Amino acid sequence: MNLAATRLSEPEDPAPFLGVERSVTGKFWRQRASDERMALAISQRLQVPEPVGRLLASRGQTLDTAESFLSPRLRDLLPDPSNFRDMDAAAERVAAAIERGEKIAIFGDYDVDGATSAALLSRFLSAAGALPVRLYVPDRGLEGYGPNAPALLKLKSEGAGLVITVDCGVTAFAPLQAAKEAGLDVVVVDHHVAEPHLPIANAVVNPNRLDETAGHGQMAAVGVAFLLAVAVNRRLRAKGWYGGARLEPDMMQWLDIVALGTVCDVVPLTGVNRALVAQGLKVLAQRRNPGLRALSEVAGISERAGAYHLGFLLGPRINAGGRVGRSDLGARLLSTDDPSEAMALAQELDAHNSERRDIEARVLEEACRLADAEAAKRPHLIFVAAEGWHAGVIGIVAGRLRERYERPVCVVALENGIGKGSGRSANGFHLGNAVIAARESGIIAKGGGHAMAAGFEVAAEKLDALKDFIDARIGHHLDGVPPRAVLDLDGSLQPRGAVPEFAAMLDRLAPYGAGNAEPRFALANVRVVFADLAGEKHVRCVLEGSDGARLKGIAFRSTENALGRLLLEGRNAGPLHVAGHLRLDRWQGQERVQMTIEDAARVQ
Repeated sequence: MNLAATRLSEPEDPAPFLGVERSVTGKFWRQRASDERMALAISQRLQVPEPVGRLLASRGQTLDTAESFLSPRLRDLLPDPSNFRDMDAAAERVAAAIERGEKIAIFGDYDVDGATSAALLSRFLSAAGALPVRLYVPDRGLEGYGPNAPALLKLKSEGAGLVITVDCGVTAFAPLQAAKEAGLDVVVVDHHVAEPHLPIANAVVNPNRLDETAGHGQMAAVGVAFLLAVAVNRRLRAKGWYGGARLEPDMMQWLDIVALGTVCDVVPLTGVNRALVAQGLKVLAQRRNPGLRALSEVAGISERAGAYHLGFLLGPRINAGGRVGRSDLGARLLSTDDPSEAMALAQELDAHNSERRDIEARVLEEACRLADAEAAKRPHLIFVAAEGWHAGVIGIVAGRLRERYERPVCVVALENGIGKGSGRSANGFHLGNAVIAARESGIIAKGGGHAMAAGFEVAAEKLDALKDFIDARIGHHLDGVPPRAVLDLDGSLQPRGAVPEFAAMLDRLAPYGAGNAEPRFALANVRVVFADLAGEKHVRCVLEGSDGARLKGIAFRSTENALGRLLLEGRNAGPLHVAGHLRLDRWQGQERVQMTIEDAARVQ
């Protein structure tokens, strides 16, 4: 391997990387900062190539953390559940319900984190000897997010003695009060930002409680649910519950479910989250969960799955049930042990996902028109609303707009004078806190979230007030300076350096996700020698370096934007700097490297 061809560029001052102040997508190119002495020390200590040491250092790793980052182990990184407030009380109440043969209901959310949390606890409780668990996921359109009093009272009437809420509940004050008055016990398992006042419940387990000191606020709800299962299992073991024909369950077997929810909720893949996902991907490779196996088949996944497959192929299909189909489909798919039922559910979710894409495309087109006008008026925030938008896709549309405008985005679907909104934030601004503050100020009646995402309901007449409120908070946070769209890069290389050995070396940093960005490089001063359309929306091309070496590239969803148009110019575009990720392309037993192109700039 020719390391000279793949050596990462030395970090510079805040000057634009490769001189790119404004790329074809409007971004300022910036090289990620890296402590050179730390990078060298890491590479020497761990005996890894210098580029890997630099990538680790640029992601904040040190001599003390780099080894566990490359080889994350749960035994080193999984926190003691008892360190979390109310965890022991929650474990005792759930263990008692199992021992007494009480009927337990799980009240989940309709997204992937909620579905995985519900399925994980359902599987654990069944394996631990509980009565059959009742899964309840509210209808997004009719019931909205989180526990509601009629649903909780219905579960009580069906005989439930204990309800465990997952990925919701920390702000459900009135519904949980109603449950308490009806004599229904509730354990809350959540991770969304809490308020100083907590709901009435037997236990509220949430790493984002304001009084929590365990220090794991980055965990997804499914990770918290896994810790609860560990705590309950430990309590049952101490009580002598297991023995004879009742075997203690293997907790590791469900880490594929935990990995799916963790990746799809876009929490930082560092610390315990990284260990959960890394180990979960190993379990996923065994394809033991019938639901995940069936869903992988309908999604066309034949190779060993990684975080990309979870986040972009499996996750959207599970989400589709809650968006345009039946809200409980995802949780049921992940809970079943019947291969026939699993395939039927997977096919139904796949069909819903196709429907979701069609609906999303229509809403996105309309939202982009409104957002273009909004962007000119508000440099800090995109806030768009309209009648007729499907509330099930507004979160995805908000994410697309955030990528396009590089600023916080809120998208609101209006119906009968009420707006259901979803927001996605940019790094550095806590959108969940802003939404909670708006609720505390009386602008909205319902809403919450976390740093990068939030949901809310708002009366149509309060739309402008909410927009101004969030915009003012962002402006104050940024000291009035409009955010600059930035593309962070790890260095530059030439096509001859993009060899399979280098791409395989980069994979040591996987799994990638929030908090651990996939390495991004620039191909400096290359030419497009071939370009055409791939499918309806993608552009594939061949890039050539100054020495004649070539590399294949593809720019997804680019046919209608400036990046795609530039690549399709081919040689007429002149010399370019092209930025993106290097991916191994395995085909017919051969490995080649291809660049997934995100941006480009003409060489000045």
